[in-house]
Amino acid sequence: MGDLRRLVQVCVPFTMLREGLLDHFTRHGLNPEIGIDAEAIERYAPQDFEAVANTLHRQGLTVTLHAPFVDLSAGSTDPAIRAVTRRRFEELMELIPLFRPRTVVAHAGYDWRRYEYFRKTWLDHSARFWSEVAARLNRAGSRLVLENVYERGPGEILELFERLAVHDVGLCLDCGHLTAFGRAPLEEWLNVLGMFIGQLHLHDNGGKKDDHLAMGQGLIDFRPLFAYLQTHRRRPPVLTMEVHRPDDIWPSLEYLERLWPWSK
Repeated sequence: MGDLRRLVQVCVPFTMLREGLLDHFTRHGLNPEIGIDAEAIERYAPQDFEAVANTLHRQGLTVTLHAPFVDLSAGSTDPAIRAVTRRRFEELMELIPLFRPRTVVAHAGYDWRRYEYFRKTWLDHSARFWSEVAARLNRAGSRLVLENVYERGPGEILELFERLAVHDVGLCLDCGHLTAFGRAPLEEWLNVLGMFIGQLHLHDNGGKKDDHLAMGQGLIDFRPLFAYLQTHRRRPPVLTMEVHRPDDIWPSLEYLERLWPWSK
């Protein structure tokens, strides 16, 4: 498990990392995927972020970041909403030189219940916004990956990834989300968007809500995912253990080790 631990990120909000979990992560050699939300942006000064980043780098830990997402919409038809979204991402970009993340995860953000009637407008605004973000991240040595959440199936966001391919934007495939919120099976996601996979968010649920359980504690069968990746990838994508209870990290790593198809 020790070797595998070096290859996996573990999700943690910045506020929790700063206020108590930093020692836990450094002591156990856990690579964080740090959630940067509005509370963290409003609450902490640049030197607070810098102090945490320096500690992680001194310990040789790799970092990924999860961008703000609550109430934000890059594809909104309302210019005021797009302006707020842009502001939060400008604030996030100020942290990139400090944390030097491998990837930055953001929500693709398509929800048919909200955007189906102006899908093209949503797509145009989204592609323009994410192109700018991705280009800036690329120049900083990082990569943008967009995560599925409420999309019913991969076809709803295929064109977005096709438009963004020039900027090497990847898919952060979240099997928990597609199980709880989607209508298409994992195999369809792999067939349609598998080529874009750049990161995985790994957690489990019972199929009705986004429980973020330890892997193996819900009903998700992860074997087809790793079989696909073994066939199509010589090296693993970035993997994030996105469980919400610290005690669920260890059984998830044990579960993942049984599925791991690559050399460590």
